[in-house]
Amino acid sequence: MHFPIMSYRSPIRSAVALLALAAALGACSYRGVPEPRLNSRDAQYMALVPNHELEMQFQRFEVDYRTDEKPGTIVVYTSDKLLYFVLPGGKAIRYGVGVGSEAFGWTGNADIARKAEWPSWTPPAEMLERWPHLRNRAGGMAGGPANPLGARALYLYQNGRDTLYRIHGTNEPESIGRASSSGCIRMRNVDVIDLFNRIKVGAKVVVR
Repeated sequence: MHFPIMSYRSPIRSAVALLALAAALGACSYRGVPEPRLNSRDAQYMALVPNHELEMQFQRFEVDYRTDEKPGTIVVYTSDKLLYFVLPGGKAIRYGVGVGSEAFGWTGNADIARKAEWPSWTPPAEMLERWPHLRNRAGGMAGGPANPLGARALYLYQNGRDTLYRIHGTNEPESIGRASSSGCIRMRNVDVIDLFNRIKVGAKVVVR
């Protein structure tokens, strides 16, 4: 069974927000993107994650986007905290993201080797060394609302080898638009579900 995500924003508030966005974007064409449909587990788990309303520039929209990358590619601009999923016809879906702090950020090209729903998480050795308080998670953590990878994860590989970097959801939606992660690309759970449903295994990812 599938459940749509409900919005409780009033029509007046929505109209004001869209007018503000139009002013901010100027002549740029943009369009709202329907919410993805959730399965019963998504609805159950996401109800337990704190809600946080993003600033308008980090909300999900279809926008004009010129690029030489093929449709189906993901392009991340770490300085802007934005991720673009390239569509045909000079368009893209733009999402706000959280990125790695300056010390732990990563840039480069990769491929999506696999995808997972409500993934488990095992902190890598380097993270355990930096943050000893995570040692009780060394054996791994099951997927769920308390898991830092959130609702979905896309695993980035280079030349067949795991980079250990992910594009994933989060149980800290207030971190979107900030540089605060350990290097991975964070998205709101609802946004990573939307991206997960669109992206194919083997797709190219460009992180700039």
